[in-house]
Amino acid sequence: MSDDVVVITGAGGMGLAVARRIGSGRTVILADAFAASLDRAVAELCAEGYAAKGQVTDVSSAEAVGSLASYAAAEGRIAAIVHTAGVSAATATVDQIMRVDLAGTAHVIDAFEPVVGRGSSLVCVASMAGHYASLSATDEQALATAPSSELLALPVLGSVGDDRVAAYILAKRANQVRVQAAALAWNRRGARINTISPGVISTAMARAEQESSSGDHMMAMLTACGADRTGTPSEIAAAVAFLTGPESLYITGTDLLIDGGQAAWIRHHR
Repeated sequence: MSDDVVVITGAGGMGLAVARRIGSGRTVILADAFAASLDRAVAELCAEGYAAKGQVTDVSSAEAVGSLASYAAAEGRIAAIVHTAGVSAATATVDQIMRVDLAGTAHVIDAFEPVVGRGSSLVCVASMAGHYASLSATDEQALATAPSSELLALPVLGSVGDDRVAAYILAKRANQVRVQAAALAWNRRGARINTISPGVISTAMARAEQESSSGDHMMAMLTACGADRTGTPSEIAAAVAFLTGPESLYITGTDLLIDGGQAAWIRHHR
C-alpha cells in the first residue's frame, strides 16, 4: 500500500468502475449520500481486495463536502478526486438538479483545492448535455466564477422554469466552465482539474432515462450517429485513469467528450 488516497463521490456503477480501475494499492474513500448503498459498495470493494472506506456525504452541502476533504487529507496524499455523484433529468426535480449537479460540483472544487498538492488530479463528471447549452457569455462567466454560495441565486437559473432537461443542460455546462475557471488556482498548487462529458453510459441512471418519455429518442440518436450502442462504465473509468495518471500531466482546465459521436452528429448531420 502506498500513502496515496483516491476519493470518489458516487457509489453507483460509474464510481465503482473508477474505484476498480485506479484504486489498487491505494486507500479508496467512497462517498455517497445514501448510507445503505455506500455500505454495499464499500463491502464489495473490500471483498475484492481494495482498501476502501466510506463517508456519507451529500454533495449539495458545502459543509459535508468540506468534512469529506478533511477526512481524505488526514488519510494521506490525495492523488485523485473523481466526482461522479449526480442526479438525472429523468428522476430529479429542477431544484435537486441545481443543488446536486450544479452547486455540488462547485462544493467539490472548493473543498478539495486547499488540500491538494503536486500531482493531484480532480475529474468532475459533467455530461454531453453541457455541449448543447446556449448561454450568453455573461451568464457563462457568472456560472464559472460566482462564489459557490451565490450560484443558486444567479438570474440565469430562473430561465429554465420547470424544465428539468433545460436545468440539467445548464448545470452540466456550469460544471464545464467552472472547472475551466478553477484551473489557474489548481495549477498554482501543482494540481490539475478537468471534466469528462459522457454520453449515454450503461448505468442505473441511464436506464431510468431510457425508460422515460425521451428514452426512445435518446436511443434513436445512438443509432443515427453510428455508435449503435451505449457506453460502458469501464470506458469512463479508462478516461479517468488517463486524466488522473502520469500521461496527462499537461492537460488541465478542459473537457473530454465521451459520447460515441453524438454531439458531432447533432452539429453536422442531424
